[in-house]
Amino acid sequence: MSPAPAVPGTPPYPDTLWFTRCPVPTATGIAADQGWLAAEFAADGIEVRSLQDAPPEVAADHHYTHALAGLFREGGNVPALWARSRGERTRLIGLTWIEERQTILVREGSGIRSAEQLRGARLAVPRHPIGIDFWRAMALAGHRGALDSAQLGLTDVTLTDIPAERDGDQWAAELAALRDGRVDAVYVKGALAVEAARRYGAVPAVELDALADRRHRVNNGTPRPITVHQQLLDEHPELVARFVAVLLRAADWAADRPAEVARILGAETGAGPEGVAGAYAGGGHRTLHLDLSAERLDLLAQQERFLHAHGFLADRVDVQAWADPAPLAAARALLAARP
Repeated sequence: MSPAPAVPGTPPYPDTLWFTRCPVPTATGIAADQGWLAAEFAADGIEVRSLQDAPPEVAADHHYTHALAGLFREGGNVPALWARSRGERTRLIGLTWIEERQTILVREGSGIRSAEQLRGARLAVPRHPIGIDFWRAMALAGHRGALDSAQLGLTDVTLTDIPAERDGDQWAAELAALRDGRVDAVYVKGALAVEAARRYGAVPAVELDALADRRHRVNNGTPRPITVHQQLLDEHPELVARFVAVLLRAADWAADRPAEVARILGAETGAGPEGVAGAYAGGGHRTLHLDLSAERLDLLAQQERFLHAHGFLADRVDVQAWADPAPLAAARALLAARP
């Protein structure tokens, strides 16, 4: 039987709240590591579980589709926008911006050392047999960002399809194509990419994180949305506010503990210390806070336009209408009222 609601006359509380996050720096991952999500709702008789730890028949494809009413998702914006464009009743309740080392890699000795020198090059674009190919979207957006920084566009290069396995090693198909001379450049990001580049002997040509204009770095994880299902928000806004308050607390905690955050990132990403250190900029432990600032919403709208133009979205998503600032405001009020 589901726990009784705190407010008479409202639907009963769910017996389980679910969360899912990508294997990257997230306030959700830190809060889960510290046991704070479970502790927050224990007195209500609500279990808080990670979708990543659920059996396949429960987890299904909910990390991508968000077709689970009790789910909080902190992850890439490509699946989040895709789910919303397909009609899933989700709401955007926060955005983070975490630099995650986005790089265009080339072969050693290729002579390509800048975005300008990518003109005419063969750029790898993976194709995965999955419902929403966020890997392909990431590569296209990464290449677009590098080219834009040099006043070039995707029409100035040759986009080369690289078939990739559904569950293969990240970046393996593209990096193998680079090593074998089938392409001239590959987009990668994150901790595992740092380690993979070394294995394949690839070297950076363009460090997107070094580009001054954030618009060149907009991609699947920048900005990264936190979404919740409209049903849970309608029925129990107080649960959503409490969940978000835990994430804000986790971001505050992380800001003073770089070593602990690095440990958690190692567990979340599956990368070693060198990969974590190489992927996440110094001070990244201080940037886990979520907001719905006009700047971040505008950057997400830029990503939405790009994804729709390249066929990744079934329909347009009005980012401003999708966003609901109420849970974040309520969460901040909760924290301010606590001793």
